Amino acid sequence: MKNSLTIPVAIALGGIIVAGAVYISMPKASSTATGNSALVRAVGATDHILGNPAAPVMIVEYSDFDCTYCKDFHETLHQIIANEGASGKVAWVFREFPLTEIHPNAFSHARAAECIAKTTGNDAFWKFAAALFKNQPLDSVHYSALASSIGITGDAFASCFADAANQVDARITADRQNALDIGAEGTPYSLILVKGKAPVVMNGGYPYAAVQQLVEQALESAK
Repeated sequence: MKNSLTIPVAIALGGIIVAGAVYISMPKASSTATGNSALVRAVGATDHILGNPAAPVMIVEYSDFDCTYCKDFHETLHQIIANEGASGKVAWVFREFPLTEIHPNAFSHARAAECIAKTTGNDAFWKFAAALFKNQPLDSVHYSALASSIGITGDAFASCFADAANQVDARITADRQNALDIGAEGTPYSLILVKGKAPVVMNGGYPYAAVQQLVEQALESAK
């Protein structure tokens, strides 16, 4: 009797696991219970934007440079911008959400990236961000070498990073607080914004096909 029940029970458990996995991977378009997605800060000129700053569809991502899921999702969003964003109708906004509770170096990485942006510009920020993800986990002693590897030289970056009174920390803190306000509890946490429409939440590192589907729906709603 025991052996005769083993296979049916295993099949039932397998079905539950598969169903759960499918549910988890499904796009979620609603806000989380602990926040309000409508509180997402409006995209502005000071944001790190890849793509057309005037795009009707904006993907706003809150990310952590020490998060392995963020590393994979970073590549996914690069593909989205290269494909769906080629027409100028989709852009990507990167905001800082260092999970300092579990990643001790996350705030330091965010400061380094923001100092690159402040001293060298938006294009350099995106290159440095990609390098940070590619080389994770990274020790802070390697920031200058990493900057040099993407063509950034001089003392401006080092001076910015060493200046505890600079404004980049305030920016990082503001990004992190906004993520918490909208209900983010982990990274990556993203929202698809279309003017006049409710934000669509992507809680986690969605696969390319799922993001593409949501972006196509957003493009349709933006018409």
